[in-house]
Amino acid sequence: MSNLFRFIGCCSLSFVATLSASLAAAADASDRESAQIEEITIVGSTAGAKQMTGAARFIGPERLEAFHHSDIQKVLREVPGVSLQIEDGYGLRPNISIRGVASERSSRITLLEDNILIAPAPYSAPSAYYFPTMGRMHAVEVLKGPAAISQGPYTIGGALNLVSTPIANRAKMDLFAEAGSDATQRLHFTAQQPLNDQAVLLIDAHHWRSDGFQTIDRSDRETGLSITDYTAKLRVRSNDARHEWVAKLQTTQQSSNQSYLGLTDQDFGQSPTRRYGLSELDSIETDHQQQVLFYRFKATPTTELEIALYNNEHARNWFKTEKLDIDGSQNADSFAGKNWLTVIQTINTAAVSGLAEPYQSILDGAADTAPGSIGLRANAREYFSRGVQAKLTHSLQTESIDYDFEAGLRLHKDGEDRLQRDSTYHQSGGQLLLDDLGRWGNAGNRLQTAEAVAAYFQSRITFKSAVLSPGLRLERIRQDRTRWETRADRTTDPADRSLDNLRDQRRNKVQVLLPGVGLLWPLSPAVSVVAGVHRGFTTPSNAPGVEPETALNYELGFRTSGRMAIEAIYFLSDYDNLLGQCTASSGAQCNPGDSFNGNAATVQGLELTAQRDFATQTGLTFSVNLNYTYLDGQFDTDIADTAFFGDVRAGDPIPYLPQHQLHIGLGFLTSHWSHYLDFSYQDAVCVKASCNLYETTESQATLDLSSHYELNAQTSIFAKIENLADQTNLVARQPYGARPNRGRTMAFGFSVSL
Repeated sequence: MSNLFRFIGCCSLSFVATLSASLAAAADASDRESAQIEEITIVGSTAGAKQMTGAARFIGPERLEAFHHSDIQKVLREVPGVSLQIEDGYGLRPNISIRGVASERSSRITLLEDNILIAPAPYSAPSAYYFPTMGRMHAVEVLKGPAAISQGPYTIGGALNLVSTPIANRAKMDLFAEAGSDATQRLHFTAQQPLNDQAVLLIDAHHWRSDGFQTIDRSDRETGLSITDYTAKLRVRSNDARHEWVAKLQTTQQSSNQSYLGLTDQDFGQSPTRRYGLSELDSIETDHQQQVLFYRFKATPTTELEIALYNNEHARNWFKTEKLDIDGSQNADSFAGKNWLTVIQTINTAAVSGLAEPYQSILDGAADTAPGSIGLRANAREYFSRGVQAKLTHSLQTESIDYDFEAGLRLHKDGEDRLQRDSTYHQSGGQLLLDDLGRWGNAGNRLQTAEAVAAYFQSRITFKSAVLSPGLRLERIRQDRTRWETRADRTTDPADRSLDNLRDQRRNKVQVLLPGVGLLWPLSPAVSVVAGVHRGFTTPSNAPGVEPETALNYELGFRTSGRMAIEAIYFLSDYDNLLGQCTASSGAQCNPGDSFNGNAATVQGLELTAQRDFATQTGLTFSVNLNYTYLDGQFDTDIADTAFFGDVRAGDPIPYLPQHQLHIGLGFLTSHWSHYLDFSYQDAVCVKASCNLYETTESQATLDLSSHYELNAQTSIFAKIENLADQTNLVARQPYGARPNRGRTMAFGFSVSL
């Protein structure tokens, strides 16, 4: 696959030359020609979102181009019901929650690119250690409530679909370039060329790098990133356009010097962008490959069949400081293999009584440690996700009723191959020195897979402008895990996966039926009631005896149309069982991969959107976009002390749920100038149900500005300032300690479209 993309890169110059010659011949084609390809979208447009029988949001290219955000979390701030947990400041591995589901690594929402599951292993290991490059996306779709029934397996919160550059019907070339703070550079190039009357080729290249905004003690190592992303699509249509084939190849390589290790509260207060020298070696390398073959057959004007075969492969190795192992000889309490979150929490607590010095001197690099006292782990894993999915749609019209239905089927298999290594170091003179490199498998040697059959049926019945949309989803899942022995005294080869070296095996099977229904009822030509109820589901882990996460979800509200568009939706998620899944990024003292029953819980909230455009006689257009979210989530039962949830009492808050969120977007447009202002606010949150001291974050208030000037119909320049007030608040405490928001940044660039 990599050889293929190298070949594509070598052919780029000749391709562009051919394209440029064709552009002149296509000059009379309409620049407003619709390039949208129906199979890669769910909602399709802003107007389509307003016709859904559940809450949905479509963010199109015009809105994305206002700020050219490369961070998906900044894009989603304007979607009510979506909350975010910032971790690295760039959105490389975003933590996205929809309607109060757990945000960690976006593992409780259905992630899609072009309507294809895109998480590395959506069923067996759903944490999003790969996330598509936001900078190359054409549009973003968010589905909530009954509208998400067709997009499982995670249906309590909803689905997020990223739409890549669609194929146009003419020769086309687009170039975007940006440079800014921290030596940040981005380049996005797209070229499309008809090969004949039936075939069109698209090549998309995106490069993004930055030195990073943090500094490492006693080190000149950068804390930034480098990402290269290439996509190729070939579309072929039959002469009568009833048959269409699309082949898509995509590859992404990422290198980023990111760490799990945060700061103590005292150090954060003094320098929030500091990183301890203990994290100097932390970095992650990833490689993602995708192949998709899509076929669409328009059998009749009202009947259509779509089939997609897909294969995703992802490899990553995150080398990071994992634990501290010291004892009383260091004039400190014992940290026998404890992770850094425990160390940070202990130092925070000790600071109150003035007993933090023995620990703090280690973090500051002033104290040497014994050989083998600092553990660094090579978290090497390989993932695959492959399958086939089909969708059949049909429309039937009578004199009084319009009946549309779609039925879908997905056969899917995914897996994670984990072969990790722990190495030990010690600190001497403020530097990390290697003691033992370790052996592959001594930190985990296991294989887990999942096989799933998913089917759904959803209809849309329209009678006198009223729409009823019943649906039903089936998920049948089998999950397996095999773990091999890794102890040095019994294993000559840690990578040995023979039966003699087998440690344990486990299996979990789940089958659920998920009904739902949505209603869109017009009270007048401009006002409609939106209502729905559906049973939601989250895939459990392979741990036997752990129940799947299920909830009964309700929504009720109204939607207006016209120059003043308003949508207000109240939602309620009544959990039968809130599921806790242990990962290293959770920071909990538990075994990654294990799951915990959280019992009954309730999440409710209000989503409010208001949009209005104003036009003046002077040619100025002024737009206002307001989005507000209220969230209230709490445990309904007591939970005995567990390694994940801790000691929970009924009424305790569900972690990482901001009660209030606000986004205000303003736009000022003239014939050549356009200016945009975005203000976002998010409440402080509790990171643990107990919500004690050092278990909360700080609220965030962010102001972004951008200006664009159109030089001509093909070329524009822009400049932007993000986080104008330079707020570096404490926005998270996971994985291991206090973490900052990215401070003020500036960028300028240009875009050319031919």
